Amino acid sequence: MLEDYKVNIRVQLSALWTSVMFCYIYGDYFELYVPKKVEGLLNGQNMLGSPAKLFSATIILTVPALMIFLSLVLKPKLTKWLNISVALFFTLFTLLVGISSLSEWRMFYVFLSFTESILTSTIIIKAWSWAKK
Repeated sequence: MLEDYKVNIRVQLSALWTSVMFCYIYGDYFELYVPKKVEGLLNGQNMLGSPAKLFSATIILTVPALMIFLSLVLKPKLTKWLNISVALFFTLFTLLVGISSLSEWRMFYVFLSFTESILTSTIIIKAWSWAKK
């Protein structure tokens, strides 16, 4: 019989945010295989074709990366509500991105968007049901 340990809620939240980040990274990497994507990057014709758009995308993708760390170190009450609010935003955001990406060459992106939404929804549920002392 294998011994099973209870995993601390902070570690669970951090692991979920790590999974979300891997989905983001894989989505951005796999997108390079979409026809004409690299060509668009090389000639400056891409979705993030301005400094403001690139900076906005950087901010959006930095938040989940920071949540990996913040879930482990902030005070419990702040961690709970920050996880709920940030995960709620990203659940809605990734669902909208997934729906707007429906096309044959972007099915991988739609799949990852829905996977990310399931992960961030799980974060909301876990944080909401965080046991009190």
